[in-house]
Amino acid sequence: MLIVALDPPYDADVLKWIEYRYNLLKPYVQGFKIGLPAILEVGFKAIGKILKNYEGLLIADLKLADIGDIMCISAERAWIHGFNAIIAHTFVGYEQALDKLSKLCRERMLKLILVVSMSHKGSAEFIDRHVEEFSELARKVGAWGIIAPATRPNVLKRIRAFVGNNIKILAPGIGTQGAEPGTAICNGADYEIVGRAITHTENVLENAFKIIEQQKEEVAKCRGLQ
Repeated sequence: MLIVALDPPYDADVLKWIEYRYNLLKPYVQGFKIGLPAILEVGFKAIGKILKNYEGLLIADLKLADIGDIMCISAERAWIHGFNAIIAHTFVGYEQALDKLSKLCRERMLKLILVVSMSHKGSAEFIDRHVEEFSELARKVGAWGIIAPATRPNVLKRIRAFVGNNIKILAPGIGTQGAEPGTAICNGADYEIVGRAITHTENVLENAFKIIEQQKEEVAKCRGLQ
């Protein structure tokens, strides 16, 4: 299961860049993640027009980390313009923070995805010390999904063992950051998030197909199907 991160380079025409890749890839992937740089550059409204009526996952990756009232304003903006999922940090805690955001998400049928670990090495310095606590909080607020790293399979497996099967795990770090396609799914993820290894190449669709095929082969291997 593949989610494509649409993060344009700084010198791109953001809307044209997103639209081209979105139209190429939408029949073949399960969703898209739009990061903060693109949203800051052109706004939710302009991006929402391109992605209008998309039926897969459409994630606003704002990595919200604020008091609840402010996070709710941002989440509401994403929802108004067609996003059906939003990413927030877990470290802000429950009271007057994730309690309010999770309530809004339930009311708007907006999928709440919480970061419990990240794919870069610095995550081990502070965030990874609290993955069980963050995972427990994700369960408490009824999060639809959590972010856990494809780059550190041991952390990914710990998180899956802790949360069970009722929360989706989305794993970034495939490709440019070093994790191989399919390995995160083999270690407990439901979705792998891939960005630059697909979107910053000349043959976007061809590279997406390669990654999808690699996913299938790796999952078949780890599940003993070949």
